[in-house]
Amino acid sequence: MLRTDLALESIPQNKFPDSVHIERRGRAFSVTEIIIDDDSMLESTGRGKGRYITLECENLSRFSENYREMSLELADEIGRLVPDGEILAVGLGNSDITPDAIGPQTVSMILATRHLRDELSDGDDEQFLRSLRPVSAFACGVLGQTGIETAELAKAVAAQINPSAVIVIDALACSDISRLGNTIQLSDSGISPGSGVCNARRELSEKNLGVPVIAVGVPTVVDMHTIVRSLTGNETDSSMPNMMVAPKDIDRLVERASQMLAFGINLALHPSLSFDDVRGLF
Repeated sequence: MLRTDLALESIPQNKFPDSVHIERRGRAFSVTEIIIDDDSMLESTGRGKGRYITLECENLSRFSENYREMSLELADEIGRLVPDGEILAVGLGNSDITPDAIGPQTVSMILATRHLRDELSDGDDEQFLRSLRPVSAFACGVLGQTGIETAELAKAVAAQINPSAVIVIDALACSDISRLGNTIQLSDSGISPGSGVCNARRELSEKNLGVPVIAVGVPTVVDMHTIVRSLTGNETDSSMPNMMVAPKDIDRLVERASQMLAFGINLALHPSLSFDDVRGLF
C-alpha cells in the first residue's frame, strides 16, 4: 500500500482523467498545482475535489541564500487558497515527538491578532495593529494526550469564533525518499491527520468544520519498505516488519521547516507586513 500524504505521489502524472488539471510554475520553488474538479478519484487515490499545490526545493533543513524569495513565494501560494476575513490556525501533531512537531512549532510563531482590536487605544501604532487581519492560533495535541479527537477540538473552537477559514498545519508522510524534507504541500480540501502512516483520524474539512480548511504540511517520514524499494529496485517481503523512518537531522528539519511555514503564513495573512517585519517576530 502506498503510504503518502502527497497528491503529487498519489496521482499518476502520465495518465489522469479529464477532471484533473496540472499547472507548473515557480521561481524560488518548483511549484506543481493539481486541480481536481470532482470526487471521481477519491476512492482510487484518496484525493477528492480541490487544489493541491506542491512546492519543492533542495532542502528545507538548510537556510538557503534565497530564503526571502522562498518565503515570499510560499506566501503567494498560500494567499491563492486563503479567503478574506478572520482566520483560525491549528497546529496538528505531538510536540513531544520530533517528526510530528511541525504543527505545534509552526503555530507558536504565527502572529495572533484577534484580540488586538478590543484591547488597543486609537494611537498611530494601535491603528496599524488594528489593520491586521484577525488571526487565532493554537496547538491541539493528539488523541493520546487529550482524549479528544483533533477534529472535535478544531470544530468546537471554529464554532465559537466563526472564522472565514481554518488553516491546519501538520507533518506529512511521503513515498518518494527524494521529497523527504524537501517539499511543502498546500491544499484546500482539508486533511485526515495520520493518514499517511495508516493511522487516520477524523478529517478536518469544510464538510466537518463548516468553513473552508486549508492544509499546510511538510513530509518528515517515509516508511522503510519504500526506502528499500528505492535503493534496490526490489519489492520487500510483506511479512517483514515495517517502520516509519525520519532523516538523521530531523530536529533541524522540523525547526527550520516550521519557521519557513510560519514566515509564509504570516506574510500571506498580513500583506501589510514586510519580510523584515515578520523576521522581527522570531
